[in-house]
Amino acid sequence: MRNQSNSAVEAAFLNVQDAAKYMGISVNTLYVWRHRRQGPPSFRMGPGGRVMYRRDLLDAWLSEQQQADSRSNQALNPLNKAPRQRERRRAA
Repeated sequence: MRNQSNSAVEAAFLNVQDAAKYMGISVNTLYVWRHRRQGPPSFRMGPGGRVMYRRDLLDAWLSEQQQADSRSNQALNPLNKAPRQRERRRAA
């Protein structure tokens, strides 16, 4: 029974190395994003202050990134919009 509860915690929380592997990016990228406050939400846990990530928040952050990309979200694709007419300037 104890192994099941440990695996549930491990599945819910990821350290930096596991989060980077889960997202398919380098550990250094996660550290840079954390320093710049750009990446997925993280927190420090325990007396040693280990940086941890919640798996559900990683999934949500990745989904937000996908929706914000015009290649994934056709509503944001500039090629799907009608071209704008240029306004003519009048001579003064």
